[in-house]
Amino acid sequence: MIEGGCFCGKLRYRIASGGHRAGNCHCTMCRRVHAAPYVAWLVVPADQFTYTRGKPTRLKSSEAAARFFCAKCGTHVACINDSHPEIVDVALCSLDDPAPHVPDFDIYTDTRLPWVHRAET
Repeated sequence: MIEGGCFCGKLRYRIASGGHRAGNCHCTMCRRVHAAPYVAWLVVPADQFTYTRGKPTRLKSSEAAARFFCAKCGTHVACINDSHPEIVDVALCSLDDPAPHVPDFDIYTDTRLPWVHRAET
């Protein structure tokens, strides 16, 4: 099992282990919501993702997506897009151990900040 949660610990989740892909999103909404130059996501089938403590607050961030965060500390942990509701994008750095999940793709690179470059692997 893969586990994670918010900064304060009020919100916790569990993901079934499996070959989940990880990628970096450079869209302007992710950048603004996370106050970061981009957001790394773990792409998880919805039936393999479960909240184990607390209930997230839902933010309808666009016509096509909702984001889920801890109302106490503000940590955003997940995003579900209407175009693929069977997938939960989990904020990679909300995992207890994000290190093994190396992002292998980038999306919305047309809005990537000019000073952000993909690390050489």
